[in-house]
Amino acid sequence: MIMPNYHFFKGKKVLIAGGLGFIGSNLARRLLDLDAKVQIVDSLIPECGGNLFNVAGIEHQVDIRIADVRNEPEMLSFIKGQDYLFNLVGQTSHLDSMKDPDTDLELNCRTQLSILETCRKIQSPPKIIFTSTRQIYGKPQSLPVHEEHPLTPIDVNGVHKLAAEWYHRIYGQVYDIRICILRLTNTYGPRMRIKDSRQTFLGWWIHEILNGNEFQIFGNGRQLRDFIFIDDTVEALLLAAEREEADGQIFNLGGENQISLGNLAKLLTELHGSGSYRFVPFPEALKAIDIGDYYAETSQIRSKIGWSPKTSLEEGLRTTLRFFSDHLQHYQMEQKIDAAL
Repeated sequence: MIMPNYHFFKGKKVLIAGGLGFIGSNLARRLLDLDAKVQIVDSLIPECGGNLFNVAGIEHQVDIRIADVRNEPEMLSFIKGQDYLFNLVGQTSHLDSMKDPDTDLELNCRTQLSILETCRKIQSPPKIIFTSTRQIYGKPQSLPVHEEHPLTPIDVNGVHKLAAEWYHRIYGQVYDIRICILRLTNTYGPRMRIKDSRQTFLGWWIHEILNGNEFQIFGNGRQLRDFIFIDDTVEALLLAAEREEADGQIFNLGGENQISLGNLAKLLTELHGSGSYRFVPFPEALKAIDIGDYYAETSQIRSKIGWSPKTSLEEGLRTTLRFFSDHLQHYQMEQKIDAAL
């Protein structure tokens, strides 16, 4: 694995859109370690995962702005003069997107156009690193899934995320904005949303385990997934920003190995030392948008910019369980909203 040139970020001006969320807050902490000048903008829409506790301990070291990123005049003042823009905004719930497609359209498409339009109007726009999702591939036609796999999303969220990708590609090509797109798989770790499963079903499992509750696995538990620890995702974001070879590229991110959901549940409860789960049939609304097995082919990002994951699933889960055991009260909620996809 090629490590980022950590001296590269010293003094660089970086804006993280969606920076109070899971990935953004971990990225902000890492950039502060690298002596970057970090600004965060976040709308704190309840469904989108922002949490002020995510920046506890660094809140006085970053410039935090609570604002609607669709407000172009306001965003212009934030983006102008920045060297890099990590665009992490959007909502991730597949089920919410089917129940309320208009809101998903607003959060995952209109928001992206506003950000890009703002960048277009700046004489020297920042390089944009945009986080997309594996969901745009839909049900895999072959495994592992590579970047040339057909794009056939099976829910509204996937359609809107794919549109957001194309907005970035077009603005990059037409307006000469440096852009790199990362298609993320199941990212997990400290500060992820666990009060429901809007962001990841694994977060909800951890919530239930730590509260002494039984959790459910939809289906037979043989569905395969790959998982990537947040530190490895942050390293990919840094490399995508630093390396010119990433400009104009689209990369899959994925874990080193795949695991069935049943074996994941077994590992998680063993690491915690307790916990119970059961297999239940898929609810019809979720069965219709389940993608089956998925794991990514990552040779492109490995060969182009030298990234590869280095945190084992066991190590990452131990770290995650330890973090939420210590800070559970800041990530609680009464009921589950979404489900494992």
